Amino acid sequence: MVATIITHVAAMSSRAANPPVTPPLWRQGRITSGYWALATLSCSPNYRAKPVTDLQRHLRERLLDAIAELELPAADIAGMIRLDPPKNRDHGDVAFGAFQVAKLAKQPPPKLAADLAGKIEADDIIESAVATGPFVNFKFRRAAMAREVLTAIQTDRAPYGKADATDQVVCIDFSSPNIAKPFHIGHMRSTVLGNALCRIHRHLGAKVHGINHLGDWGMPFAKMMTAYMRFGDEAELHKSPMRYMFELYKRYGKEAEANPELDREAADHFKALESGEDNDERRMWQLLRDESLEAFQGPYSRLGVTFDHITGESFFEDKMAAAMKRVERAGVLEESDGADVVWLKDQGIKQPCLLRKSDGTTLYHTRDLAAAFYREDTFHPTRILYIVGGEQKLHFAQLKGVLIKMKEPIAEAVEHVPFGLVLSKGPDGKWEKFASRSGNAVFLDEILDEAVAKVRTVIAEKNPDLEDPDAVAEHVGVSAIVFNDLKNGRIKDVKFDWDAMLTFEGETGPYVQYACARLSSILRKVDMPVPAVDSIDFELLADADRVLLTMMDFAAAVKRAADQSEPSVVTSFTIALAGEIHSYLADHYVVSAEPSVRDARLVLVDAARRLLTTGLDLLGIQAPERM
Repeated sequence: MVATIITHVAAMSSRAANPPVTPPLWRQGRITSGYWALATLSCSPNYRAKPVTDLQRHLRERLLDAIAELELPAADIAGMIRLDPPKNRDHGDVAFGAFQVAKLAKQPPPKLAADLAGKIEADDIIESAVATGPFVNFKFRRAAMAREVLTAIQTDRAPYGKADATDQVVCIDFSSPNIAKPFHIGHMRSTVLGNALCRIHRHLGAKVHGINHLGDWGMPFAKMMTAYMRFGDEAELHKSPMRYMFELYKRYGKEAEANPELDREAADHFKALESGEDNDERRMWQLLRDESLEAFQGPYSRLGVTFDHITGESFFEDKMAAAMKRVERAGVLEESDGADVVWLKDQGIKQPCLLRKSDGTTLYHTRDLAAAFYREDTFHPTRILYIVGGEQKLHFAQLKGVLIKMKEPIAEAVEHVPFGLVLSKGPDGKWEKFASRSGNAVFLDEILDEAVAKVRTVIAEKNPDLEDPDAVAEHVGVSAIVFNDLKNGRIKDVKFDWDAMLTFEGETGPYVQYACARLSSILRKVDMPVPAVDSIDFELLADADRVLLTMMDFAAAVKRAADQSEPSVVTSFTIALAGEIHSYLADHYVVSAEPSVRDARLVLVDAARRLLTTGLDLLGIQAPERM
């Protein structure tokens, strides 16, 4: 695909165009009460009057007026109006399902849909309203649609640009690798999912706190510390910290299988660490933590990931006692075999939530409770998203269950956002979870280096004069890996397959990036500023309806991605828009078209480039101008 991309950039931007499609004759629209604000919209073929603010809002108001004529019982009618693309877009541009309103009216949905369609006459925005079964399918006038969409994109207006600040505060707990262990492919899912969700929520106007809750406390770290104390060498550590600690961790695993005493030694070290004293354990913790944080900056930088807060488990060391007292005051803490637990059988959770072991040491749940209380007091979140693998489902069910049993309001904000595993092929040919202990972890920087090297080879062969080839190879190579992860529904397992992850064909990051590069190439070729949107003839874009309708899907895609914590919806949108603009340019000449046609198409090209760039940015992916 990269070879095709590089070879055909110039040729694809200058194919001959089909003649513009003549739009249907306009019909005089009826402006009903409540539409005075839209009356300034001109009926001239060029639509150069003040643009409407939102096509769907116009539809909603027309529907509300039509429904008002039915004189239904008092109800939240506005809340019943949901507008979505029809399953078959040949039926229309937007569909309204009449089910809820029909129930309120005590009528069959198909009859109500037909009644509503008959009440909504064509106007300057709506070309038609037609009932199909229980749905009312609307079709926009193409010039009106082009004006609204392209004006909003060129002026960076929401939803295409960032929304105004809302009252939403979202804490996103993501990445969170364990210190003293390598950053491998298994860590990437939480990292890129969380990064994308941070960007998506910010785009929608939320105040976002991206939090890296490092695994720098507890027994896993105590085991790493024990391995270093027994087998480690500081000089070797500084040469290649993460790889050296990885080898020590594997050695610990093997030694512990033969010598159970090793785990008891690790428990003693953790108890000493939690004592708060200035001891060997505390100094060892600081050394390994510092080395790990410095090493993690490498993959984070390449992935374009930043955090608002890096507050690992250790940050809550002095807050756990207060958290435990809060649980005690709620009257839900019980003693079981010397340990402190909260039983959750009334919530259908059989296993008790263990908060303090019999030796007095704490656990993940203790620190997560302290973190929830801290985030509540500090950030006042409306949502707290934990981007953690699906195998931790019980852990977060217990965490939320304890908060519910305590009658803590913050319980409502807690959401576990699970995702599937990254699988690798074992020696027996079977797919299995990546695991550091078994020694088959693939370091993320090695994967990214391999992807970049493959792209660099293609550039050297096909486009040796490309400006800054190393930067382009980095952007395209890294993006190929990230996009491959994000295009899958997050709950699905991802098989780590070199060929599948590094291919540059099909629905891939490079395919979408190429669309951006191709559009940038067209804009460079015309060697003139992009025309102002209010200077063009929108009738000349009547044949770009598929591109425009796809652009209109952006708002719903971003909203759904935020509501469902599913960035793959945005990924699918970028693939769809890239495909539609590629198809349009295959049949429509731009650079040397007649001036009025050229100007209209340049505005469309610029809008597509802007929106694809925005979509990729929401995923944490760069959009190179040249490939």
